[in-house]
Amino acid sequence: MNNETIEWLLQGEPWVEYRTRVDLLEQPLNDPKVIAARKAMLTNPKIQTLLAELIDWPGTVLNSHKSASQSFHKLEFIAELGLNVNDTPVKKIVDKVMERQSEQGPFQLPTNVPVHFGGSGKDTWAWALCDAPVVLASLIQMGMHHDPRVQKSLEYLNGLLCENGWPCTVSPELGKFRGPGRKNDPCPYATLVMLKVLAHVPELHERKSAKIGVETLLSLWDESMERHPYMFFMGTDFRKLKAPLFWYDILHVLDVLSHFKWAWKDKRFKEMLNLVESKADGNGRYISESIWTAWKDWDFSQKKVPSKGLTLFVQRISKRNNH
Repeated sequence: MNNETIEWLLQGEPWVEYRTRVDLLEQPLNDPKVIAARKAMLTNPKIQTLLAELIDWPGTVLNSHKSASQSFHKLEFIAELGLNVNDTPVKKIVDKVMERQSEQGPFQLPTNVPVHFGGSGKDTWAWALCDAPVVLASLIQMGMHHDPRVQKSLEYLNGLLCENGWPCTVSPELGKFRGPGRKNDPCPYATLVMLKVLAHVPELHERKSAKIGVETLLSLWDESMERHPYMFFMGTDFRKLKAPLFWYDILHVLDVLSHFKWAWKDKRFKEMLNLVESKADGNGRYISESIWTAWKDWDFSQKKVPSKGLTLFVQRISKRNNH
């Protein structure tokens, strides 16, 4: 990546500038420019809007995990940017999230599974393996890793691992609900978000669970024409560049895999990365190919000109891989 692209990113919104300084330039957190960018990020109207929404946690009852307006996705986004429990009002938000811990360990969200899908059709506090890991990864990134409640959740969710990845699993409150697919198949999205949890706990990077999870995603990529467990495809839509990194798509998968150093050498990882990098313009900038309408005010939610936010996400993956 050239200096011109770095300069261009530094002209971006405060969150882009902050993460560029920390992730791409590797400037220390006590560097005056990093401190200034972080301060500007915290007072930025868009970040303030997200915080105002999250203080009302948990927000709307969960009806689709894919919906980009869900509170748990927004929580993960601010955690990814580096907001933590020392920032107001993040501590209050985290306290609200952790108020609702299930007996098993995972943190609950208000959920409604229709009767015809095997649920009760009523609003219920529950968890599923397509939301609990996202909440957990957020709490870990926000500085709650050593809290016993977080440890309990981590231990339980990690223990749900099967030989071929993480299955489609829901809490007892949701009855017999299961996604569309064979019971013994791994759920690609559950496996992705569980790996996201492990990505933020360096001491778990070499564990069996991380190795199995990474292999599951890489082999699904390798067999993307034949295997589509739980209707998760790795076709045309999967390969479109899209931000933020919420659902099952190429950037999200690469971003999570790029935390595991031993995955970088794998030819399947390189294949995915090469595909993404081939989409850059002459300056190493990227244009969104698909957008979340719920994020229409953000620079990655248009398909006309290169996006600083999207470019930062891709360049961060490339930088990890080239270390």
